Amino acid sequence: MWRYVVSVPVRIGLAAVWLIAGGIKAVDPDQSEIAVKAYHLFPDSTAYAVSLVLPMAEIALGLLLLIGLAVRPAAIASAVLLVLLIAAIVSVWARGYTIDCGCFGGGGEADVSWRNYLTEILRDVGFLALAAWLIVFPRSHLALGPGSRPRVARDDHDDDSNDPATAAGVDDEMATEEKH
Repeated sequence: MWRYVVSVPVRIGLAAVWLIAGGIKAVDPDQSEIAVKAYHLFPDSTAYAVSLVLPMAEIALGLLLLIGLAVRPAAIASAVLLVLLIAAIVSVWARGYTIDCGCFGGGGEADVSWRNYLTEILRDVGFLALAAWLIVFPRSHLALGPGSRPRVARDDHDDDSNDPATAAGVDDEMATEEKH
């Protein structure tokens, strides 16, 4: 039962990250394009499209997580996106570029040190931990999605074999509570 409570602030926290990051970028697509170009990962002709699609994807993930709809798929997509963002930051650091990541607006060439990159990577690893929690424990209170809400009751006829958390024995807590 505790994991349903813990998953609420985790889900809302990760939603806030995506909504803030995507919202700031969506408001200023020109600055977002500058940030994307600074990574030197895409041709200039593609950078503009990336600068438009990335904020929309972040906002979509944020909304799904906020309302608690398709939490596990949104958490998986969040984890993939975060791994890509971490790899991009490591890439510019390794290639000797000095940029502001543009993760929460801004971006582009900047006078930064290795500490900035390390801080950004560690921050994103923390966000990745939130996504990992939601992949394992997607169910929480205050969620709209049927696969995202806690189960009210289980009987012997329920088949939870498709739920990785249940298959791993995570729902033993619920089974113990029902016996009492």
